[in-house]
Amino acid sequence: MAGSRFGSFKSEKGDSAAAAAADGAAQRRDPYEVLGVGRNATEQEIKSAFRRMALKYHPDKNGDDPVASDMFQEVTFSYNILSDPNKRRQYDTSGFEAIESDSQELELDLSSLNTVNTVFAALFSKLGVPIKTTVSATVLEEALNGSVVVSQLQLGNAVHRKVEKQSAHFYSVDITEKQAKMGLVCRVHSNEKSKFKLLYFELEENGGLSLALQEDGVKTGKVTSAGMYFLGFPVYRFEQSSSAGSAKDSDGAFFKKLDSFQPCDIHELKPGTHFFAVYGDNFFKSASYTIEVVCGESFPAEKEKLRSVEAKILTKRAELSKFESEYREVLAKFNEMTSRYAQEMQTIDVLLKERNEVQASYTISAPPLKRSSSRNKMKSPSKVPKGDAEKHPQKEKRVKDHCMEGYGSEDDNSSEKKTKGRFPRSKWLNIPFKIDRRKPC
Repeated sequence: MAGSRFGSFKSEKGDSAAAAAADGAAQRRDPYEVLGVGRNATEQEIKSAFRRMALKYHPDKNGDDPVASDMFQEVTFSYNILSDPNKRRQYDTSGFEAIESDSQELELDLSSLNTVNTVFAALFSKLGVPIKTTVSATVLEEALNGSVVVSQLQLGNAVHRKVEKQSAHFYSVDITEKQAKMGLVCRVHSNEKSKFKLLYFELEENGGLSLALQEDGVKTGKVTSAGMYFLGFPVYRFEQSSSAGSAKDSDGAFFKKLDSFQPCDIHELKPGTHFFAVYGDNFFKSASYTIEVVCGESFPAEKEKLRSVEAKILTKRAELSKFESEYREVLAKFNEMTSRYAQEMQTIDVLLKERNEVQASYTISAPPLKRSSSRNKMKSPSKVPKGDAEKHPQKEKRVKDHCMEGYGSEDDNSSEKKTKGRFPRSKWLNIPFKIDRRKPC
């Protein structure tokens, strides 16, 4: 469940912002000093101080006054630290540097943006940039002055309405002492997945309403929903971390996933009248929603299940912290073993190669000649070294004769005819030979 974090704060982004952030941390004032509260201030005192100063320096009331604008940003930045228990603890321990790396989200008051800036904000939101919006200062001021219209809401009755962007519908609920003891739950959902904020206001002495709790609608399945649970025991809120941070360090995001699981500021209500509001948080169009308030008396089993599952989550958060230490230790050992594995494999290959070279050196014969390629053989089959040709002329002649054997079979017939024509064939003389014919035995 979301806490009472509201304001306009733009944090530094990108690699170039890291150096500027370090310089800015040295120039920033102590958040406690900015809000005018002590280090032991309660959450309620911090909220009251912020509301007072935010309304005083808000741009809607001061126009283009640069001093008021700077002061408003400083007040909002200080409140974003002190209103978050985790950030406040980090600041108290290590100062601004401890929380600088986590300041990557952008928070805007859409009512103070012109059309062009609103379009850009909507585009960035569509692209997945985490943009947090705040309740308009005009709405907060009207509520504080008691000039808002409040509608009566009955327990167990659902109301379906549409609220304009950067506007709010206010509701009042009356509960008895028994109902306050059994607990109260206020839930809002939108079937059209509209963006909205569920707000809880406290009644001031002057009759005005001051913002005490805020929860942003979250997409759950096919709807956008938000809820506040006042059941008489601590109920926790949980904020999803940005996807960008998760992508950079998946292990770190996993171990920090439950860090934002923090108890809500208010977990029980007193008998009387209580005030809720639904704030339209769409960029351009109105937000449709359904609001209902129910008594915990009708849901005894769900009440115990919620208490049980949140207790298990707290136990798991403690176990996760211990598991992280063990995981980091084992991961470091694994990386060390992986690096050693590669080194050992390389060393073994080098030693085996050296062994083969040493074994090959045990010989007195000349190294084998390199064989000429078949292509060279085809091009020059009759080439013989000059020195060998002088030493073996007959071998050279045989090679030449062998090479000439395959040439021109047509020339053989023509040369034979020429020879016959030039030198006529001599006839055998009719010389009688005496042959001794013996009778066979």
